[in-house]
Amino acid sequence: MKFVRTAQAGSLESCDILVTITKGKEQSGVKINLESSAKKQFGDRIIAEIMEVVKKFGVTDIVISAVDKGALTYCIQARTEAAIKRAFGVDEK
Repeated sequence: MKFVRTAQAGSLESCDILVTITKGKEQSGVKINLESSAKKQFGDRIIAEIMEVVKKFGVTDIVISAVDKGALTYCIQARTEAAIKRAFGVDEK
């Protein structure tokens, strides 16, 4: 897939996560910047959930910034998927 534009999904409300995807440098892979009050306890799990969705779409050379406010697994996955689809122009008419 080809990167189209910077995109985001989610909000900064409690129990949500704001996922922003920007274009990375060529051959840079996937970089994730996570901000969360629970990063020490759940940071690895949040990053794993994000990477699971990234691998599903097979996208690379992106930077993902995630600001977590206590989101559950399904929310992390849905917000990441929505941001990827917006960034790569998937499902647009």
